[in-house]
Amino acid sequence: MLGPRKKAERLLHELAQSQQGFFTTKQAIRAGFSEKTHSYHVNAGNWIREHRGIYRLADFATVGRPDLMLWYLWSQNRRELPEGTYSHDTALSLHELSDLMPSKLHMTVPKAFRRTSEIPEILILHRAYLDLDDVQEIHGVRVTRPLRTIVDLLRAGRVDRSQLKQAVDEAIQRGLIARREIDDMPHDTVQKSLRELAGQRA
Repeated sequence: MLGPRKKAERLLHELAQSQQGFFTTKQAIRAGFSEKTHSYHVNAGNWIREHRGIYRLADFATVGRPDLMLWYLWSQNRRELPEGTYSHDTALSLHELSDLMPSKLHMTVPKAFRRTSEIPEILILHRAYLDLDDVQEIHGVRVTRPLRTIVDLLRAGRVDRSQLKQAVDEAIQRGLIARREIDDMPHDTVQKSLRELAGQRA
C-alpha cells in the first residue's frame, strides 16, 4: 500500500503525463502536495516553475510543442477549464498549411475572458466565441479547424493573399476542407474571397 507521499507523487505524475509534464498549483494541491511544499520541490529540482501557478516535472522529457500546453493551462478559468484556442497564424502553422513560423502565439478566447495579471508578451489574444465545429485537438490543446483558421485570417487581413491561396489549395488537396463547406457558408465578402482562393466561380 502506497504512503501519502508516494500516492501524491503517482497522482501528480499521472496528471502531468496527460499535459506534457505540466501541472498547475491547484492540481498539485489536489494530488496531495500542500502549497507550502511547492517551493521546496522547485528548489530541490523536482519541479520547474514555468510561469506563475504553472510547473513542469523536471524529469519529464519535453517533446513536440510544450509551449502550447503551458499557455493553454494559463488560459484556465476559475473552474480550471482552459478557455483558449490556438488560432490564426498559430493554427495555420499547426495544421502545416504554412511555412511561416510566427514569433507570437495567437489564441482566441471568449469575449468575457479576463486576467488580473498582465498578458504574456508571447501571446496575441483574439476575442470571439467559437462553435464546437470550429475546433479540434492537436498536441492535447484546442486549435481552430483549417476552414475557421483561414476565415479568421481573411477577416484579419494580415496574411499575404498568395500564402492564403497556398493554404486553401493544400487544405482542399489533403481533405481538410471540402469545397461544399465553402459553398455552405453565408454569402458574404469572406465567402467570396474563399471561393476565389479555391478557384471556384462566384
